[in-house]
Amino acid sequence: MAGQARHDRPLGSMEIPACLPVGKLKAGIVVITNKNYLILLSAQKTVLTQMKVAIIGTRGYPYVYGGFETFVKELSERLVKKGVKVHIYCQRDLFKEKPGKVNGICLHYIPTVQTKSLNQIVHSFLSIVHASCSNVDIILVVNLAAGPMGWIPKLAGKKTMINVDGLEWLRPKWRGLGGKYFKFAARLATKLYDVIITDAEAMHQVYLEEFNTDSKVIAYGAPAFKVSDQSLLNRFNLQPEEYYLIVGRLIPDNNADLIVKAFSEAKSSKKLIIVGDVPYRDKYAEDLKKYEAPNIHFVGYVKDSSELMALYQNCFVYIHGHKYGGTNPAMLKAMSNNCAILALDTTFNREMLNNGEFGVFFEESTHSAIEMMNKLESNPTFVKSLKDKVAKGLTDKYNWDAITDSYRSVMYDLTNKKKENSSL
Repeated sequence: MAGQARHDRPLGSMEIPACLPVGKLKAGIVVITNKNYLILLSAQKTVLTQMKVAIIGTRGYPYVYGGFETFVKELSERLVKKGVKVHIYCQRDLFKEKPGKVNGICLHYIPTVQTKSLNQIVHSFLSIVHASCSNVDIILVVNLAAGPMGWIPKLAGKKTMINVDGLEWLRPKWRGLGGKYFKFAARLATKLYDVIITDAEAMHQVYLEEFNTDSKVIAYGAPAFKVSDQSLLNRFNLQPEEYYLIVGRLIPDNNADLIVKAFSEAKSSKKLIIVGDVPYRDKYAEDLKKYEAPNIHFVGYVKDSSELMALYQNCFVYIHGHKYGGTNPAMLKAMSNNCAILALDTTFNREMLNNGEFGVFFEESTHSAIEMMNKLESNPTFVKSLKDKVAKGLTDKYNWDAITDSYRSVMYDLTNKKKENSSL
């Protein structure tokens, strides 16, 4: 123990850090060798080691591209600070530079095939095989496509968790065989993984009714509010309050076509700004962009977070057409940036907006969307009232620190169960 600080104190006078998987401790002396390891000296020496977690199913870290990539960034960085050793599996082709560790997070670069239908399946399979052969304690999967692969870690005695995201089997982009696969994957995930994570109470109910399976509800986190620079609107030739805002991929699931068509027919005095695209050639997206007009602008991806926050904070109303997800990251950004929100009427959106307390809804029709736009434009006082109170809907449920504590608690429960089973 040369070169390391040693502090010997009676066990009863010392607080054991919550980041360690401590079971039943007998009277003795605790020796701290560093911040991540404890050695208990009693009748028999027991070593309590740092927990190791592998996270699989995203494009990687710190490649922040979508919702799950943001989720992994926020969660993993906090877990590391709490003493957990985190391994993240990255898609090799997306990274020119491949450092082995960033911000204390261990990175593994795994190949895949760059096609929409096989990309995640191949990458998840190879990553799970790699992680199952490593010394990690827990594998956290954040891609439902890997649902049928839960048997692989079991062969190696690993504990597993899977965040199942939304209703993947109903998404139009997976219609046909793809939809059948995701329904099959969801069903197998409930049989093969130790813990199912859903991010909304409504999704928890779906898994109870569809698969007779309970799940742990842990929501997605909202970003902290930071006042934006209004001058950043100049790049888009916009003024505050003069535009509606849509943020999301240009896919049928998000109903951008319905909203754009409704706006084009509404004779609104506002503009419509659509942020987002798809990273591949797609007929739906190409047809949608044909609606480009002096008052309808497709600005593509906005990668500068300061510019995106400026667009949120200065819009007249944020319109949310997402249909099949649970807790939606774009909606959370709208709430944290004090937007008035007009959302598609779904159980998931009602849960986030507390049944209309923090936003208003439209039905899945152009007529309903037009009607609601007209009502909002004729009542600016009501729009302001929505902006004034929307952030109150962001309870601890959507706080990244609380979310991290919830994941960590589940992880340690699994670790302790593994130790109890191995001792039988």
